[in-house]
Amino acid sequence: MAQIRRLPETLVNRIAAGEVVERPAAALKELVENAIDAGSTRIVVTLVDGGLTRLEVTDDGCGMSADDMSLALERHATSKLPDEAIEMVATLGFRGEALPSIASVARLTLESRVRGAEDGWRRVVDHGEVVEEGPAALPFGTRVRVEQIFARVPARRKFLRTARSEYMASLDIVRRLAMARPDIAFTLTNTVDGKVRKGLTTQGEEALATRVSQIIARELKDNAVEIDLARDTPNGAMRLSGLAGLPTYNRGVADHQYLFVNGRPVKDKLLTGAVRGAYSDMLARDRHAVLALFLDIPPQEVDVNVHPAKTEVRFRDSAGVRGFIVSGLRQALGTGDRRSAQGPDRAAMGRWVAEPVHPDPHEPAPALRSMFESRDWSAPAQRVAESRPEFATPYAPVQGDGALPQGRAEEAQPLPENVEHYPLGIARGQVANTYIVAESKDGLILVDQHAAHERLVLERLKRAGAEEAVQRSQALLVPDVVEMDEADCDRLEDAAEGLARYGLSVERFGPAAMLVRAVPSAIAKADTGKLLRDLADDIAKHGKQEDSGSLLLAERLEYVLATMACHGSVRAGRVLNVAEMNALLREMEATPRSGQCNHGRPTWVKLDMEDVEKLFGRH
Repeated sequence: MAQIRRLPETLVNRIAAGEVVERPAAALKELVENAIDAGSTRIVVTLVDGGLTRLEVTDDGCGMSADDMSLALERHATSKLPDEAIEMVATLGFRGEALPSIASVARLTLESRVRGAEDGWRRVVDHGEVVEEGPAALPFGTRVRVEQIFARVPARRKFLRTARSEYMASLDIVRRLAMARPDIAFTLTNTVDGKVRKGLTTQGEEALATRVSQIIARELKDNAVEIDLARDTPNGAMRLSGLAGLPTYNRGVADHQYLFVNGRPVKDKLLTGAVRGAYSDMLARDRHAVLALFLDIPPQEVDVNVHPAKTEVRFRDSAGVRGFIVSGLRQALGTGDRRSAQGPDRAAMGRWVAEPVHPDPHEPAPALRSMFESRDWSAPAQRVAESRPEFATPYAPVQGDGALPQGRAEEAQPLPENVEHYPLGIARGQVANTYIVAESKDGLILVDQHAAHERLVLERLKRAGAEEAVQRSQALLVPDVVEMDEADCDRLEDAAEGLARYGLSVERFGPAAMLVRAVPSAIAKADTGKLLRDLADDIAKHGKQEDSGSLLLAERLEYVLATMACHGSVRAGRVLNVAEMNALLREMEATPRSGQCNHGRPTWVKLDMEDVEKLFGRH
């Protein structure tokens, strides 16, 4: 039997470094967090070749004395835990492993000067061995330089990526920490082939929304809603703040979602799942929200000591935190904000006006073609046969059920005197049997009738509630039998009780079939077979129950309702009369989140009158 022995201190540090320092960006994260905890107001990060050759962090914090510096380079030595109450930690770093771990796999130069001291102190540690120590001349604060990372650990060095990849990882770390602390000024530069390039520059004492927009995207501020909500817990208040992008402002990947817990950047499945649930009925399945959320919670309610790099957390009441985030996001996104996509940018207007008229009168001008080429304006070859929709009374806000008596198309009326009460204007016609053209007091508005009505139907279903849903449910004279895979039948059977709350009554009919007895009246003409298959797919994709933040049943039903709404809404290619078009506009004005459909696409766009006049050279 092999003899048990103690590992050498240098090997212990290298093993610890494998948990904390996996690449230059990981070392940079630890050093910047130390600078923040030191009370800095300005932090400067300098990289060479993305940190592969050198990385340096300079701050103007409290600094360290020579004795403190010596102790800081020992394992498990920290100033951030005054006692053993680790659950009450309020700093970013607290393990006491970062500096000795980095020094064991690189050449680390640590220089620091305490405020009020005449001189600073310098210590150089080369892969675990102290090689130099003595006085140093530097301003108040601390400067840490890391060179030759993994130079003596070739097994780790060969797994590092290119200088570009390592730089992008380091930039992401600094961006997240800069968002968490808008009161601190950050500067990051990267030197490649002797050329210095600025990666990030921020000013101190900035507003949270300003800092977040500056780092993520400048247009986010105009395409987002601010969040500031609080809720009491047994140990104190829980607060959610930040910026949440409108559903129409989305990305194809989820790398623009920044989540923070007590100022600590985290990548947590529970929080990510909560964001997905909050946007469940407002985004397409392959699109992702853009946001920065800051959750402040009493330290007793969260465990930040579950991962060596401190990138994961665990909540005492995970369901309560998840529900708070979902409800907070939905409340912010639904507080009367009906904004949609922005109209064409004004810089492009000059280009359109400058183009000559196209010589072929049957061919659209290049200017107008470029304006609309991103949308499919062709009407479907065959009109969809379905019952006429119910809209609110035209020229008046929606009230109650608001059924509209059907009428014939009418001549265009002049704008009423109180047109300012109608932000979406008065309908003037329909293009390609798909897009409503409306005139407002200050511009021209185009509405995608299917996308708009899809949102309205969804909001009606959500407002219906359990009792009303039963009343609005339409029983089928002869129940439909839908044959499906046994696994899909199992999923629908498990969700049957929740589906019934919204007027869809289904029950098991043998091992591989479902019986549909009633459907919501809003989608009475829907194909029940296709509807059930879509619902089963939704539940299969989003209904997996895991402790790490999967969607709850109520949130799964949001996907269900979105699918129902899509089946029950007015299709493109339907001819609407003027009264129906106006009624649709009025209901949109009174419906939250009507600026985007259930898939995150805009329901309407607007051309300011000034832009229209520029198109014709009148301005």
